[in-house]
Amino acid sequence: MTLVLIPARMRATRLPGKPLAGIAGLPMIVQVMRRAEEAAIGEVVIATDAEEIADAVRRHGGRAVMTRADHESGSDRIHEAIEALDPQGRQDVVVNVQGDLPTIAPAAIRAVLAVMEPPEVALGTLVAGIHREEDRTAPQVVKMVGTEWAPGRFRCHYFTRATAPWGDGPLWHHIGLYAWRRDALRRFVALPPSPLERREKLEQLRAIEAGMRVDAQAVEDVPLGVDTPEDLERARLMLA
Repeated sequence: MTLVLIPARMRATRLPGKPLAGIAGLPMIVQVMRRAEEAAIGEVVIATDAEEIADAVRRHGGRAVMTRADHESGSDRIHEAIEALDPQGRQDVVVNVQGDLPTIAPAAIRAVLAVMEPPEVALGTLVAGIHREEDRTAPQVVKMVGTEWAPGRFRCHYFTRATAPWGDGPLWHHIGLYAWRRDALRRFVALPPSPLERREKLEQLRAIEAGMRVDAQAVEDVPLGVDTPEDLERARLMLA
């Protein structure tokens, strides 16, 4: 079985206390935990630096592990968590589900595991087709540039906030859910931020610039990421 880790912290600038925001009678972090549990691919653990988040998770029957407060990214946090939870290295793959995706489909979480079947894949992720014209140029909609080598399966060459690739054809919206090969995650967090990562402000480019193979699986829908009060209200309506 796979270990599913959900990083969560309280220091959200645009929506303070975001993980504990109520959605359909539950804190948001618990809603994300429920979606991950429904995926039924392995144990689900919340990795957090806040006791109040850990307490909320435990009150609702979940498991939480405490991590340092000074991590720069969710990848750093899940690396600390998995090293604490599995120091013997029995788990080869860990799935990182973002803690602000309360509407993510359990099937999408399951789908990312298929990407990891070839042993040379270091990092697996998800994409969905872009259908709205405004999303083609929106910098907040991250695009994956890749080669489809099997139906719905891509070898990723680049991620960008620009509109790419140029010309006729589909564009692919990157969904920030990751399946990490354990040794690749360990290597990744030991590397400094890469030049393109800093320029695009996209952490996954560090893996590509380091020569790691990154593959993506296409899914039908993009889950709502909750970053603003308006997003929170949309999530509440969707899960009401």
